[in-house]
Amino acid sequence: MNPTPGKTNDSLSDSNSEDARQQQIPHKKKSSTQLPQPGTTQGSCAFDSAMMILVPITDAAHVVHGPSGCAASIWGSYSSLSSGSMLYKIRFSSDIDENDIIFGGAKKLYKGILELQRRYKPAAVFVYSTCITALIGDDIEGVCKDATEKTGIPTIPVHCPGFIGNQNLGNRVAGEAMLSHVIGTAEPDTITPYDINLIGEHNIAGAIWNVLPLLEKLGIRVLAKITGDAVYKEICYAHRAKLNVLLSSKALINMAKMMEKQYGIPYIEESIYYGIEQINQFLRNIAAKLGNSDLQESTEKLIAEETAAIDEKLAPYITKMQGKRVILVIGSFKSWLIIFAAKKLRMQVIAIKTNSNTEEDRTRVKSLLGQDGIILDQNSPQEILQIISENQADMLIADKRHQDTSLIARIPFLDINQERNHAYAGYIGILEVAQELYAAFYNPVWEQVCQPAPWLKDGEAENSLEENI
Repeated sequence: MNPTPGKTNDSLSDSNSEDARQQQIPHKKKSSTQLPQPGTTQGSCAFDSAMMILVPITDAAHVVHGPSGCAASIWGSYSSLSSGSMLYKIRFSSDIDENDIIFGGAKKLYKGILELQRRYKPAAVFVYSTCITALIGDDIEGVCKDATEKTGIPTIPVHCPGFIGNQNLGNRVAGEAMLSHVIGTAEPDTITPYDINLIGEHNIAGAIWNVLPLLEKLGIRVLAKITGDAVYKEICYAHRAKLNVLLSSKALINMAKMMEKQYGIPYIEESIYYGIEQINQFLRNIAAKLGNSDLQESTEKLIAEETAAIDEKLAPYITKMQGKRVILVIGSFKSWLIIFAAKKLRMQVIAIKTNSNTEEDRTRVKSLLGQDGIILDQNSPQEILQIISENQADMLIADKRHQDTSLIARIPFLDINQERNHAYAGYIGILEVAQELYAAFYNPVWEQVCQPAPWLKDGEAENSLEENI
């Protein structure tokens, strides 16, 4: 039987969960086992986030047991890249309809799994429950067991109906599925003293490819990527790594803790996205944790070489961008990315919207922006225009909803959306950000935008901004 929402929460809760600690409010305690409330899963539910974790396993087939619309909800804007198999890009669904809701969809699911295994010969099959199939009680656990026995191809159930919780719970469900059914089921051909796992990186826009060459230069082998550009077999022997490097602590920290408990693999939490200092620290901490003095010496030499090379490449952009004043209206990880990039380019972030961050994040942002920095709790066009006018901002960085605001203010605009279309990781990533900022700021179109409209009389153009505030 599929687990109930309460049982799922209990099995995956962790008293040390970073997300639970950060989001607790003193007068309003949040239990890790509380049932979800109506509307809390809107936008990104447990089903979506579980698939986002597991779909980057490139040579596996991913089957949505539910209506075809559920399968369409995840693949459309997902940009995890593969260096090998493209099987993970194919949408598989049991396409549950009204008759299946009445009579059950387990047989239909079983036949569908056998057919796709016959046609595509996947390394494994992941089967995802949805709200409808969980409510009607389809036994995907039993179906997966029967399909595995019939074909010999591992078929893994993922109990992730959207109603069990939000994005963080879906991440934990995916980690639990890998721990229960995948990790520890195979052995690598060889092992080395410098085998590590990278956990929580999904190779969005090819970000992981900016980092792997650095590790290779140091002789550090990435035994398993969980799960960006991964193949199923490498995750099976991830338990033989000497170190887990957690690149997204909120997503799979429970998985890292369980691997430490079951297999004795220590873990560290690092970042490869937030500038040169962070990638330097990433390399240093891995070398230090692996505990080899020669490796640490090689790491310092590599850092010196890479830092010198990237500083030389950034020099022209610093000359062009230093002193520019920007307003940042982004509610995602990219806000941190832009802050660190702006500081490297000697730009000034005068205001930032951080309404989705914790109090700890707000304190950190304030320290980075300085005493004069403005933290926006709202992102209304009127408020942004007011800040642009009062602080003589040179550029607005936001998603496309705010493009009209920049046009009214007649300042350059950079569209930074929630999806990642560029690889921002590692040393190359900071150069990518610098190039985007430069290209947006010096785009010739803004010279035309700043010109008064032909139909305006003298003096009207100057008053247009004030009229919109």
